Amino acid sequence: MSYLSTGTQHFVQRGSITRLSNFGRRWISTTFDLADLLGKVEKGEVSAEQAHKIITLKGVAVSREGIKTVPEGNFANLDLNRTNRTGFPEAIYGSGKTPQQVASILERMAKHVNENVEQSKDDGNENAGGAILATRINKEKYEKISSYTFNEGSITYHEMAGIITMRANAMQRILPNTQMKKVVVACAGTTDLPVAEEAAVTLEETGVRVEKIYDCGVAGLHRILNALPTLRNEEVGAVIVCAGMDGALPSVVGGLVSVPVIAVPTSVGYGVSLGGISALLTMLNSCSPGVGVVNVDNGFGAAALAFKCIKK
Repeated sequence: MSYLSTGTQHFVQRGSITRLSNFGRRWISTTFDLADLLGKVEKGEVSAEQAHKIITLKGVAVSREGIKTVPEGNFANLDLNRTNRTGFPEAIYGSGKTPQQVASILERMAKHVNENVEQSKDDGNENAGGAILATRINKEKYEKISSYTFNEGSITYHEMAGIITMRANAMQRILPNTQMKKVVVACAGTTDLPVAEEAAVTLEETGVRVEKIYDCGVAGLHRILNALPTLRNEEVGAVIVCAGMDGALPSVVGGLVSVPVIAVPTSVGYGVSLGGISALLTMLNSCSPGVGVVNVDNGFGAAALAFKCIKK
């Protein structure tokens, strides 16, 4: 896979890479010498991985030329280079979209992956590609989406997670990445499973190894204590904890482990749980250091954050 996207080629031709950033209302331009950087790679002073990071983080223009977006019909503008730019793929938020819109976007994203894989084979790299996900898909919407003909890949429905995953034709099965740490996904009660599964499926589709600890809430504290060997395993790099009602479980876990804990409040509970706001406030007020909090029911967001915590 080429380190430089098509959108940055004209910068290279001028012998440098330009980065534009919007600071208030002023545009600031900085450059660095690409030939000098490549020379250091050739001499072994800078690794290829380090050079890639420098080009990606400092050189890719935050402008129309530096970001590849592709219109899809009159309803979407696909950010196909998000994986290269942020390290985590774009996902389709299915709620509010029609089945036809979701199907059309899935097909276009799979086409992009297929094109990338073919290009990467030409470059001698056959590991290109990425996860293609549509979240918040209920069974009724999935059945309508599955009636469409997909030419670029095939879809799978994960009912508990409410996720459609799509495998592009050129992609083989995604194998777990043993070079990255594992992520533990825990949930307090069985009713928290849809949110926990959204996080777990998202991570698994990006190649992350996931360990699950379900129905281990504080009402039976011995359950989470029994899971300590899994939580404290040296291969674990982050823990996602989903909980509704009082939302106390992330604080308990945060006091037991040395890795980042990502708390996900769920909209589970009676009356004054206020659709997860009560759990959210509890988690934000956690007395355990190292606990971060995402939005209510946001399993996908928790997965994205966990991925960035463990990604080398």
